[in-house]
Amino acid sequence: MGSRSLGRVQELHDAPLAPLTTLRLGGPATRLIIAATDAEVIDAVREADAGGTPLLLVGGGSNLVIGDKGFDGTALRIATRGFELSGTTLELAAGEVWTDAVARTVEAGLAGIECLAGIPGSAGATPIQNVGAYGQEVSTTITEVIAYDRRAGGTVTLENEECAFSYRHSRFKADPERYVVLRVRFALQDADGLSAPVRYAETARALGVEVGDRVPLATARDTVLKLRAGKGMVLDPEDHDTWSAGSFFTNPILTDADFAVFRARVRDRLGEGVEPPAYPAGQGHTKTSAAWLIDKAGFTKGYGTGPARISTKHTLALTNRGGATTEDLLTLAREVVAGVRETFGITLVNEPVTVGVSL
Repeated sequence: MGSRSLGRVQELHDAPLAPLTTLRLGGPATRLIIAATDAEVIDAVREADAGGTPLLLVGGGSNLVIGDKGFDGTALRIATRGFELSGTTLELAAGEVWTDAVARTVEAGLAGIECLAGIPGSAGATPIQNVGAYGQEVSTTITEVIAYDRRAGGTVTLENEECAFSYRHSRFKADPERYVVLRVRFALQDADGLSAPVRYAETARALGVEVGDRVPLATARDTVLKLRAGKGMVLDPEDHDTWSAGSFFTNPILTDADFAVFRARVRDRLGEGVEPPAYPAGQGHTKTSAAWLIDKAGFTKGYGTGPARISTKHTLALTNRGGATTEDLLTLAREVVAGVRETFGITLVNEPVTVGVSL
């Protein structure tokens, strides 16, 4: 692996990408550029686009599944930093560590993202995935996203409604070759040290409160961290249950008609009286639980015998137990998808971005 520095920009050749991902999987990139400022990010993107070079954006690496052959092109590691708080307005550089930023907003007494504590990755990835957990989504607090528009060749500011946020989706995810997120602005709440209303039943139970109640900010954050840690969803290099991409599959959203068919299939397979999880998902639609589907299809915690297995703490996480390859992980993922489809007639969709591979 060769390397050189161009001013502040670091450039490496035949650079391993696995260490830049939470799965610790994937082959090398032909070239890796580490950019520490917005200008460096833009310059690297423009250079790749001008030369017709494939470009892979890497933030915290928590949502990437990179093929064993690696990436034949330029990988751009966005390592920008910036945390600016003015009143209740927060602006984060894309490279800011998300969970650290959440901690700082809690310390500042501001509510709105406290239940997103412990989510690995960078701030720039949050609008792309419309990151959410425990009753909060970033789409409810993001006001603007500043991005480099590769098609227009300039920097643009997109307001919330222009981002087309939906469940684990956005304009940026729908058109991944167009935008490079540079900065994200949030509108938080000053609620006298209290959290936003608790929206998630599991969180409310853990807190000993009712859904809709408020609790001290630090209490909400710490409770969420404990819940996440219990599911292997807080990074720990010593715990292979955290060598994952978090939730590997999204929760299926079905039309009411399809949900009725699914519900009948559940009763047929699991017996009368068994009801699948059901959550409102907009008019005419119902969301169910991917974790429940995986478990009831026979893929329980710890499933697998090879170096890639389901987490021992959470059925939604596919993990690298050490020494796994990306193909090991994908073989397991395909087995789960096929098993759930055969059992319940639902095809699971992967949440992490795949690079050079697919299910």
